Amino acid sequence: MPNLGTTEIIIIALVVLVLFGSKKLPDAARSFGRSLRIFKAETKGLRDDEHPAPAAQPAPLPIEAPAVSPAQAAQPGASVNGSAPVADRH
Repeated sequence: MPNLGTTEIIIIALVVLVLFGSKKLPDAARSFGRSLRIFKAETKGLRDDEHPAPAAQPAPLPIEAPAVSPAQAAQPGASVNGSAPVADRH
């Protein structure tokens, strides 16, 4: 790649100034900056789509068994959750 010296940079700057004019040059530079930002965000989005980061999974909640005493478990028709037992409908 050729090295750009001071005179080459000045010539390029003068050509750009003549092409765009002194009033349009700041607007053109601003538009160019916005375009680069959008391009950078889009390429980052493509890279993220290509290699998705693992999503954080919430930890499962522990399931607690209801407390039942051995005496309650031996009784027929006893309720497990502490509510009143349901009567048989024969």
